Amino acid sequence: MSDTLYVLILTQARISEPLIEKLRQVSARLVIDHRVAQSIEELGDVWRGVEVLYTTGLLPPPDRAPDLRWVQGHFAGVESFMTHPLLSQVTLTPSSGIHATTIAEYVLLMILAFGHRLPNMLQHQQRSEWPEQRWKQFVSRELRDSTLGIVGYGSIGREVARLAKAFGMRVLATKRHVEQTADRGWQTPEVGDPTAAQVDRLYAPEALRSMLTECDYVAITVPLTPETHHLIGVDELKSMKPDAVLINIARGGVIDEAALIEALRSNTIGGAALDVFEREPLPAEHPYWAHPRVMVHPHVAAVTPRYWAREQALVLENWARYREGRELLNVVDMGAGY
Repeated sequence: MSDTLYVLILTQARISEPLIEKLRQVSARLVIDHRVAQSIEELGDVWRGVEVLYTTGLLPPPDRAPDLRWVQGHFAGVESFMTHPLLSQVTLTPSSGIHATTIAEYVLLMILAFGHRLPNMLQHQQRSEWPEQRWKQFVSRELRDSTLGIVGYGSIGREVARLAKAFGMRVLATKRHVEQTADRGWQTPEVGDPTAAQVDRLYAPEALRSMLTECDYVAITVPLTPETHHLIGVDELKSMKPDAVLINIARGGVIDEAALIEALRSNTIGGAALDVFEREPLPAEHPYWAHPRVMVHPHVAAVTPRYWAREQALVLENWARYREGRELLNVVDMGAGY
């Protein structure tokens, strides 16, 4: 590492100068260049000496950036970058953890919505209809003593568990390494479950179906990898309770959509709340749109006005760690795919 640390901030839209100034204050050694571009080709020869790249999505070919050692991403999911040749020579750290609050609140919103029959209520409202036998139609399922299954116990899953416990829910979760209970990634203070104290039982991935049989609600929070592609398929859906609700805030490819459509058609499960899809935007003719027990949202669960503030805190911490030669937060495990 040279005395001067050259950093390139590469975004598709301009970010605020005060943010860049805060980054400069990490160290007098930092020389920061901010470029706005829609493609790598627009940049020309800006890579000479650049050791650190902060990017909202664009990555250069390895031969253009021979001095690059670390990429900090403005994104959480890394599945689209895993085959990029640059990753053989750099450390990649995504923004995992900064979305935990808003996405966990979305999950609880969907649990409450289905528990208190909100989709059905909205249908009657749209028809200006005071329903008959409303006492039967709108019997709520209280969250207290209901069971929530979380598929993937990362930063988002841990915050979902913390909030669910406040409602008195029983919380189960799958985790790739059940023996490693500590959260080693970025954590917003007082958010999440750093030691897995909020979960009643952890399951290994191969025990997923066993966990699903017990759940009233299932939240999908795993990253998309070859291992998790269509993780929720025919057999997993058949394992769920007939009134259970599936909530996906991970990636559309984690669920076999054809299997889910059939499960909904045949009443194998009670409903689904979906913020992500295999094809986005979701086509207008897709059966999800018209299904009375599906709530469709356009990949917005992570949107929050506090996104940049949390991103800034993570970046400042990681840049300080890099300067001091300490372990970075959120380093991608290339073997695991996240």
